[in-house]
Amino acid sequence: MAAALMRQHAGAGIEVDSAGTDAGTKLNAQSVQSLAEVGVDMSGQAPKALTSDLVAAADLVVVLGSEARVEPVGGTPVITWETDEPSQRGIEGMERMRLIRDDITTRVKTLAAQLDSGAGSSPVAGPASVSADPRV
Repeated sequence: MAAALMRQHAGAGIEVDSAGTDAGTKLNAQSVQSLAEVGVDMSGQAPKALTSDLVAAADLVVVLGSEARVEPVGGTPVITWETDEPSQRGIEGMERMRLIRDDITTRVKTLAAQLDSGAGSSPVAGPASVSADPRV
């Protein structure tokens, strides 16, 4: 979700990749549907495993949630977004996925603006981002 949203909100100078620490074999259907509701198409994407080569090639790694662990490689900064988890409040299904999508969208817009301006608290001055999330 984060990569698809970043592609939508980021400038052309920001390259986005996505990989998971516990990559499945197919996209989460509710993630795909929740993004389609806001005009973001990720149907052509496929899960892939995060490797140390991907981390090393990135200028910044954004980890979604506390479950995934990513070790920095070659000085690549790794930041973790403690995303909302509605299921902890008993919210499931599409309502859960929409809340996660909206939380990630807010974070992506902020990061995209920081990367675009080259300012702010972003730890990266370069164009790439890799996300890892075993849940969505």
